[in-house]
Amino acid sequence: MIAHGKDIKIFSGTSNRPLAEAICKEVGTELGNAEVGAFSDGENFVSIYETVRGSDVFVVQSTSSPVNDNLMELLIMIDALKRASAGRITAVMPYFGYARQDRKTKPRDPISAKLVANLITRAGADRVLTMDLHANQIQGFFDIPVDNLLGNPIFTNYLHDRFNGREDEVIVVSPDVGSVARARAFAQKLGMGLAIVDKRRQKANSSEVMNIIGDVRGKKVILFDDMVDTAGSLCGAAQALVELGGAVDVIACASHGVLSGPAVERIEKSVLKEVYFLDTVPPKAGVACDKIKYLSVAHMFAEAIERIYEEVSVSKLFV
Repeated sequence: MIAHGKDIKIFSGTSNRPLAEAICKEVGTELGNAEVGAFSDGENFVSIYETVRGSDVFVVQSTSSPVNDNLMELLIMIDALKRASAGRITAVMPYFGYARQDRKTKPRDPISAKLVANLITRAGADRVLTMDLHANQIQGFFDIPVDNLLGNPIFTNYLHDRFNGREDEVIVVSPDVGSVARARAFAQKLGMGLAIVDKRRQKANSSEVMNIIGDVRGKKVILFDDMVDTAGSLCGAAQALVELGGAVDVIACASHGVLSGPAVERIEKSVLKEVYFLDTVPPKAGVACDKIKYLSVAHMFAEAIERIYEEVSVSKLFV
């Protein structure tokens, strides 16, 4: 239990309450007493039922589906805490939505990630704690401190135990050119080789696999990415690695399992043997798939929260 200075309080929206409760358990505190809901017309409301004056407050809320509702919940909670004279407010966003539009790719495009950054800052957040932003430059969209935790240590610890001594049999694959830097760092930590799936995207949420750069024949493959949305790219890459590349087994690791539309069904029918996600986005209610497994980020976020509260370096968590 943290015990110095002003008190710490952790609140949660409705997007990922189980993760917030797990973080509180790691920190050694109770989840803050608050009600988050919606009026009959769909407007969100928030009521805080305990004093937060002068407290160091952390609001746990992933802006995953339903994205707009969860984002509004976060903004309203921040506003309520600010007006209640909270000492400092940290928006803990395990998954940062609207991150894919981080630049203009054609005329008259919005930069939605910048807009969301402005909203969070203007609502009254003093800092942001998130994990595996889709694009690192989003940190620069904020005029407040942003700590972008890396999820790959959780995967590397798990996979190192699993493939210890058999690294030559396994290769890490980036599902597209844009994820090469992330996959390279992951492969180096595991002591494995790297290959790349070269694909051409025709339109949003669809892609065509064109070529495999690197030799995956006869190897077990770990596809590594930051997020999986409709799973079309992931399943297409896995199929190409087996049929074109001659891979033996394909498993996938991704920080954020958004899993919209037919994603779960695609994974179930794909050649993928297993898919590992972090629990930054909660599993879909009522949708089961034996191939999908979740690893907890509660310990990492709890340690980051403790370090922020105690005013010590968070950089140790980025190694």
